[in-house]
Amino acid sequence: MFVLGKSGSGMRRKTGNIARTMITSIRNRHDRPAAHTPHHRSEESMVVASYNVHKCVGTDGRFDPERVMEVIREMDPDVIALQEADERFGERSGLLDLPRLRLELGLTHIPVLHKPKSHGWRGNVLLFKEGAVKDVHQVALPGLEPRGAVVAEIDLHRGLGLRVIAAHLGLLRWARRQQADVIVDIMTEREEKPTVLMGDFNEWRLGEGSSLMRFEKVFGPLPPPVPSYPARLPVLALDRIMANRSGLVANVVVHDSPLAREASDHLPITARIDISKAVLG
Repeated sequence: MFVLGKSGSGMRRKTGNIARTMITSIRNRHDRPAAHTPHHRSEESMVVASYNVHKCVGTDGRFDPERVMEVIREMDPDVIALQEADERFGERSGLLDLPRLRLELGLTHIPVLHKPKSHGWRGNVLLFKEGAVKDVHQVALPGLEPRGAVVAEIDLHRGLGLRVIAAHLGLLRWARRQQADVIVDIMTEREEKPTVLMGDFNEWRLGEGSSLMRFEKVFGPLPPPVPSYPARLPVLALDRIMANRSGLVANVVVHDSPLAREASDHLPITARIDISKAVLG
């Protein structure tokens, strides 16, 4: 979640840029589809998604995990990263019905070590359909808020493998820069392999003032932004999917459906993965 007005002097200096972004999105609001068109699937591709579920509280203020699960059903992803999928305080209990997600949608939860009732690590939950998870790491990201990342190595099939990093960056600009640096360090310190990074990065800025620029060291030029927040009239591209190999990620789009506009304050985003570029080794 991104809160307007919480970025201090940086927000004030960039008011013109964010105003232009908002005006453009408002002008284009009539072009929003009535329903999302699914990605074209083949044996050589898979669909990944990132979705900040806002603790299952919708834009109408109602807590309704069922709506969130239906939006996930609409997307039908092979791998999905969820943010804010646990309660933030107390026992940090998971908010979704994981057995139902597996039974009805074929999505298996990647477990992490946290509080007994938690489903994820600092609200980050990863689920996948096929393959085998051989390695999982949870990373505490620096900052004043409890932010984190989950790193999973997934063996797919036919000698294909993928590293997935699911992250939720902070509201403070200086913290996002440090958090991005930690993720880049993860990439540079580990064996090079096809990697998809996705999550809510809370960064609307583009260009030199953006913390996203730090990712270009290992992920190359960033895909075009797709506005995903706020859900009822998205003007800010806070949610991102990117990869460290050219052509691995294609067609990053926002999943804009009537139900998605109600289920959370963020719209989910999806992308097609060319798994032929995910060769192990």
